[in-house]
Amino acid sequence: MAFQDGREGFAQYPEPLVMPPKSGKHTQSFIVLHGRGSNAKSFGPELLQTSISDSSALLQDIFPDARFIFPTASKRRAQLFHRAIIRQWFDNGSLREQSDKEEQLQYDGLRESSRYIHKLLEAEIVTVGSQNVLLWGLSQGCAISLVSLLLWQGPKIAAVVGMCGWLPLRKRMEAAVHGLVEQFEEDDPFSEGNDPAATVESKYDTAAKYLREELQLSFQTHSNASLQIPIFLGHGTEDEKVPLVLGKEAADFCQLMDFVVQYGEYDGLGHWYSPSMLADIVAFIREKTSISVFAARRAEQEASRFRVAVPSSST
Repeated sequence: MAFQDGREGFAQYPEPLVMPPKSGKHTQSFIVLHGRGSNAKSFGPELLQTSISDSSALLQDIFPDARFIFPTASKRRAQLFHRAIIRQWFDNGSLREQSDKEEQLQYDGLRESSRYIHKLLEAEIVTVGSQNVLLWGLSQGCAISLVSLLLWQGPKIAAVVGMCGWLPLRKRMEAAVHGLVEQFEEDDPFSEGNDPAATVESKYDTAAKYLREELQLSFQTHSNASLQIPIFLGHGTEDEKVPLVLGKEAADFCQLMDFVVQYGEYDGLGHWYSPSMLADIVAFIREKTSISVFAARRAEQEASRFRVAVPSSST
């Protein structure tokens, strides 16, 4: 699938790997993004074959009416790997110490990939309704999911889930938001009569507007629809690729925007997911969304009777 963003050049996004609903009835769509250097065929089946916590249930058992869509990132030169061409949603340098020049490496990919993800979301919304569409990502897939959320101007989707990720340009957006808050406090130190909802929307609009300006995208006033999208962020305490602090800072920033955020740390876990993290994600989806709670519980109980093997794929 070739995606053209209206500028010179274009990024090539292969056709996503699509795993149909186990029940045969498509009422939910989960769009799940791999990390840097991976692809849908190596990432998707492994995730679907991982048991949830101590049970034998798999994600397709718990959400039998869900279509799992695994997109593959375009190929881009990676500055961190001597400009080798790899699959990545955007280019980025070291996450521990980023210069302005390294941060700007991200811009083209953030702009193109977020627009591509929006197209995927829009297509699934037409099919199953916005309340039944969920965006999910690992590592760089988590990072581009959060950016896509901040740039989203459509209806409220079910949720955004991130594993072992971070939020690109967080420091810049946070500085812009804190500047707004300081100005607001100086203008009216006795702000009891102000509308809190208006203040929250202003902070969110400021961050989104800054991000759009940096990525040279048009800006429209946001509604509160995006702010109503719940977010789950999970991170391994032994993550060797994305420092734990970056995951915590992403959660803190989303809370500053007044998103509903559930954040979890997983002892001994490296740069990956675990059965316990997946169990927390399932619980989060059940609690914070309207995605087939009853069907999910019944499917989990009957998983051993109706197990469907996920076909294996090679990279």
